[in-house]
Amino acid sequence: MVLPGEFVPEAGSGPPVVARDAATVMLVRDVGGGVEVFLLRRVVGMAFAGGMTVFPGGGVDKRDLDASVAWHGPSAGWWGERFGCSESLARALVCAAVRETFEESGVLLAGPDGGSVVSDTGPYRGARQALVDREYSFAEFLQRNGLVLRADLLRPWANWVTPEAEPRRYDTRFFLAAMPEGQLADGATTEADDAGWQRPAEAIADWQRGARGLMPPTWTALAELGERGSVAELMGVERSVEKVIPKVVRDGNVLRVILPSDPAYADAPFSVDPAPGDEVRP
Repeated sequence: MVLPGEFVPEAGSGPPVVARDAATVMLVRDVGGGVEVFLLRRVVGMAFAGGMTVFPGGGVDKRDLDASVAWHGPSAGWWGERFGCSESLARALVCAAVRETFEESGVLLAGPDGGSVVSDTGPYRGARQALVDREYSFAEFLQRNGLVLRADLLRPWANWVTPEAEPRRYDTRFFLAAMPEGQLADGATTEADDAGWQRPAEAIADWQRGARGLMPPTWTALAELGERGSVAELMGVERSVEKVIPKVVRDGNVLRVILPSDPAYADAPFSVDPAPGDEVRP
């Protein structure tokens, strides 16, 4: 698989770009004999990962740091321990995860109280667009509608950082969440041109035959999701989250993405000098 052009490092770009904090949520549901996950295909031409198939998510907004957000579930300190970050950043990451999932898929991991979840998000359609337009913060949205963020519906899964050689970098925390009963994932976002549910193994098979574009964090997560037979089994997994930073190495005129599990990772440099005609492949 050849990754998008923006993943090719730029010559003479200086020190690595500081990675922006981001959150992404793997929504899963039970189907006969396994699970499905909700996927979006980003619009071609977007500044980052255009044309790639991804999970709902995005960058942390400074207003996600609002400590007044109505909250139920594990504390921000608990999340900070799992993701190896400060309590304030952990709170913002959880808030961003729930907000971005609502904005990009219409799925709202919130309810009137800590024991319930919204079953019909239709009444919040206008608010969803207002959040996309940044008319107010997610904390204000919850307060206006008498809702509580359900942090207990999320599970920590992984932490991937864009390779240092790339011009756009994100420090992304991956969350897992079960699809709330009664809600619908619609993918009605201007950032995607296709959305839907698919078994993890089928999504990987599409990628292998060239029908999908997947970045290393996505196909790795899909492979992990496919190892479990039910949502309950996935949600019960206790994972130790470690920061993963892929590296890019030269193989002729091909720049290959390698992961920490590769024996070559330890000796590989964190950056390479690109050359005309280079391609980037896993």
